[in-house]
Formats: sequence, structure tokens, C-alpha cells
Amino acid sequence: MRPKIYLFGDSITEESFDDGGWGASLANHFSRTVDVVLRGYSGYNTRWALKVLDRVFPVAESGGSDGAAPPLAVTVFFGANDACLPDRYAAFQNVPLDEYKQNLHSIVSSFKKRWPKTLILLITPPPIDEDERLRHPYAENPSGLPERTNESAGTFAKACVETAGECAIPVIDLWTRMQQYPDWRKAYLRDGLHLTQDGNKVLFEEVLKKLNDGGLSLEKLTVDLPLFADIDQCDPLKAFQ
Repeated sequence: MRPKIYLFGDSITEESFDDGGWGASLANHFSRTVDVVLRGYSGYNTRWALKVLDRVFPVAESGGSDGAAPPLAVTVFFGANDACLPDRYAAFQNVPLDEYKQNLHSIVSSFKKRWPKTLILLITPPPIDEDERLRHPYAENPSGLPERTNESAGTFAKACVETAGECAIPVIDLWTRMQQYPDWRKAYLRDGLHLTQDGNKVLFEEVLKKLNDGGLSLEKLTVDLPLFADIDQCDPLKAFQ
């Protein structure tokens, strides 16, 4: 069986296998070496993620009694929905900042307990273009105000970075990284929140760096089954013995 990398997160993870998505790019990069497994849940926050954690990752499928191998890595990408403002139309998704940090701690702790050698990678929420969020509401918005702000997203991003430090695990500060480009709103966000193909490329490259830093590079992984170039034309079946 090929080893796995799990992608656990909200809608930005769920749609990561779209054309040009960061998850699809990871699957392509690691083809023949690792199965990239999608576990993305649109709209979810850390409170809901923690509630369903054992259903998303049953013990029998995560290195439990059946001898299944633990994954090589798991990305944890929540916070965009937690950061919804408590007095706007998406208030039901809001999670207070202190609880957000505690939920991240609990998710990481659960993964560390079941997979002690797995690389766990936190990803902060992305920056927010508030004008575009007003143009793309997903419910009635009687206040005429965006359900998220870049300031709130930044506060949660900072908390995510702090949590990674406290847990001694790597983190991608996507909120900061994307805003290093002057035209980040149009270049990286298609609706003020979700990623364009260029935004997906940025995230893919950042994830790949962290995986490489953690020892998960193609050079160190085993290719699944003989390569076509290694099959003897005169005796093809020899390669499969």
C-alpha cells in the first residue's frame, strides 16, 4: 500500500482538487509515491471539525488494530470560518479566538497520539477582500456588511501561528504570505475568500516546502511498482518478480 498524506480542512481544502487546485497539484507531484487523500468540509470551523474527528479518521483506517500504516503527513487548514464575525449573518460559524486555539491544540494532540511520527502541518486562514465578500454572500445579508474582515482573519492567523509554536509543529502563515504581493486581492482570491489558480499555486508551493523540510521529498520516497523505463523489453515479466 502506498503511504498517505491527508488534507483536512474547510472549503478551501474541499475544492483543492479542482482544476489547478493545491491538492490536485500535490497528488500530481507525488504520483506513484503517495496517495493524497482529501478530507475537506465546506463551511466547517474547528468546533465542528473536532466534533467529527473520529468519524473522519476512524481508528481502523488510521494505524489502528488492522495494522494500517499511519500517514506521512496531515495538513490542518481551519480558521476562515471560525473568524466569521459574531454580529454578522455568518455568526453561526464563529468560534471565539480562545476556543479556536484550544480546538487546534485538541486536533493536533489527537493526531499526535494516534500518529506519533506523522508530520502535522497547520495552515492559517487566508487574507480577506471585504469588498468581494459583499459581492458574494452565501445567505441574506440585511446589514450590508461583510461577514468576515481581513483584520479578524489576521487575528486568527496569528493565533494559528502561535498554536503551531506551542505544539512544536510547522505552520504556513498564508495570511501574511499572500499579502506580500501588492495585487493579492485580485491575483489570489476569486471571491474575497476562496483561492484562484494563482492562489492555489502559492499554497501548493508553500506546502511542498514544508513537506520537503520535514523529509518528505520525492528523492526519499519509493516509487510504486517498476517504472516503464526499467522494464526489460526482452523479458518484461522479470520486472514483476
